[in-house]
Amino acid sequence: MGTSPNAEHVLTLDCPEAPGIVHAVSRFLLEHGSDIIDNQQFGERRDGHFFMRVHFATLGGENTTESLRRDFDAVAAPFAMRWRLEPISTRRRVLIMVSRYGHCLNDLLYRARSGDLPIDVVAVVSNHRDHEALVAWHGIPFFHVPVTAANKPEAEARLLEVIDSFDVDLVVLARYMQVLSDGLCTRLAGRMINIHHSFLPSFKGAKPYHQAHDRGVKLVGATAHYVTADLDEGPIIAQEVIDADHRHTPDDLAAIGRDAESAALARAVRWHCEGRVFVQGRRTVVLR
Repeated sequence: MGTSPNAEHVLTLDCPEAPGIVHAVSRFLLEHGSDIIDNQQFGERRDGHFFMRVHFATLGGENTTESLRRDFDAVAAPFAMRWRLEPISTRRRVLIMVSRYGHCLNDLLYRARSGDLPIDVVAVVSNHRDHEALVAWHGIPFFHVPVTAANKPEAEARLLEVIDSFDVDLVVLARYMQVLSDGLCTRLAGRMINIHHSFLPSFKGAKPYHQAHDRGVKLVGATAHYVTADLDEGPIIAQEVIDADHRHTPDDLAAIGRDAESAALARAVRWHCEGRVFVQGRRTVVLR
């Protein structure tokens, strides 16, 4: 190419497996003067489904994105593609929900502030006020929405008001310790990520790290997944595992768990916001 490309985009797509998909996408990019920077694809033979993520650069001005979208629609239609094409610079608008454990919240706020995550944290919602000062220091609106058995419908309605008013792309449950209604989970399907320790379902309820210590566990981990109406059983996005041994006290295991939870959640948020995660039934395909 004679001139350096000045517009980078990411194209993500999935569709039923069929001959010619890669050829059609590559021809489209070539015809539009694009240079592929990175391409990842996966064909799920068992389900007969195809997934693709292409990072490419092309010449063009501010109208390039809309032009590419308009032209790609003709490529996507014959293959029944679900697809998305966005500038690489796109930043997701994220709302974080938290209760009293602040490690995941603090980690996400730091990563967003430092530019490590391609997100803008636009609001934080909590059923407690413990982290209001921290959120205010970051200059982010904080909403205290108490939840009881009696006011749960009203609390969720208030949450949806905040989500709509801030045009939120993704909701992150950063150790938010309230069970959400089936209706809310359905409404935010594919747009809400949760984190929990790896001991579920073996060690439920209070003091899971004490239970794990009593059983002599040798691994501590965390699972980040999309939220569904099935509690803690949504499609898994990322997991983190850290070794443990007999020397670790229950408090040590809890500290290790906090590290694992923060790492797994940040990774899941990154992959989601970079367009690397595809939900296929009860599982995900992550093109890393």
